[in-house]
Amino acid sequence: MTSDIFDLTNILLLAVAVAIFLRLRSVLGRRTGDEETRLDNYARDAAPARDNVVPLPRAEARPDGASQGGPSVDERLGNLSEDNAARAPLRQIAASDPSFDTASFVNGAKVAYESIITAYAKGDRETLRFLLAPDVFDSFNVVINDRESRGETVEFHLIGISASEIVDANLSGRIAQVKVRFVSDLVTATRDKHGEVVDGDDKAVRQVTDIWTFSRDVSSPNPNWQLVATDAA
Repeated sequence: MTSDIFDLTNILLLAVAVAIFLRLRSVLGRRTGDEETRLDNYARDAAPARDNVVPLPRAEARPDGASQGGPSVDERLGNLSEDNAARAPLRQIAASDPSFDTASFVNGAKVAYESIITAYAKGDRETLRFLLAPDVFDSFNVVINDRESRGETVEFHLIGISASEIVDANLSGRIAQVKVRFVSDLVTATRDKHGEVVDGDDKAVRQVTDIWTFSRDVSSPNPNWQLVATDAA
């Protein structure tokens, strides 16, 4: 993210590190009793934008908010219902960002969601390093190192994402935020070095509901969205 986004960048990054760390640890990692421990030292200078979350194609802007020769603002909202609380702010976002359309956004958000939770379970540091801001990656890496030091492995299988929908949005100045609700079915179990299951269940399918918030400076030439918050529904 560029350093001129807004003064609360560091606070948001702190919230991301804590929320994602605790949420994914409870879903995919072994509970060790310190899930509520405060994560210190996550305030940092804003990092350059990364090719990590929901890249969308750019388009030339027109005064009416439509892309050059492309669909109008309302057409880019797709089948979003009139009573959806996100419709009005999404219309503002689409008017400000000629590359935005709901279908492409949700598809990209699903890819980001699946990639992050799968990489975390597998201990795939390279993928996580690519997808996460450095301090968030560091927090995940601590858990992965701890897991490996005990000789534990995680069996993880994402059965599928049964639902993904935009549930809220906001445009404050240049900063757009879009909340996406994911409902996923997964199987996860942590085994110790002897192969015994110490957390989870390798035969049970769990349904997990998450609400992830993605953010972007709509005036930036960089089309990438960043994950800025996670919540359990």
